[in-house]
Amino acid sequence: MTKLLTLTTAIGTALLFTVPAVADDDYHHFKGEPSHTLEQAVANFSEYNNRLEHVLAGELTPEAMNEVHQLTYTLENALEKLDDELDDIAERLEKVHKASEHAAPNTVKQEGAAYLNKSRTIIK
Repeated sequence: MTKLLTLTTAIGTALLFTVPAVADDDYHHFKGEPSHTLEQAVANFSEYNNRLEHVLAGELTPEAMNEVHQLTYTLENALEKLDDELDDIAERLEKVHKASEHAAPNTVKQEGAAYLNKSRTIIK
């Protein structure tokens, strides 16, 4: 009976130390590098994809998995900004399209320039 009580106490103590680390969802969260501008998002996306590629080329040790985890935060920030910017680029192109149908050269020129400026930040 004493052995069973000791084993139960040992298991209970072990659970007390492990469960909070697993249950705390914010335990290993990082902010990642911000992507405030389209240029910054493109730069972060490129750089952190290269870093991820380098880590994936090696053995995925616990340290490497932690590095992947950290890299993904910056990549997610960059993708979120890129998604927002691509929506804006698409809206500007639609304005150019509609303005061309309605023979509105000022709108075509203005929105076309804004469209090209942003789109060429992503693809030259």
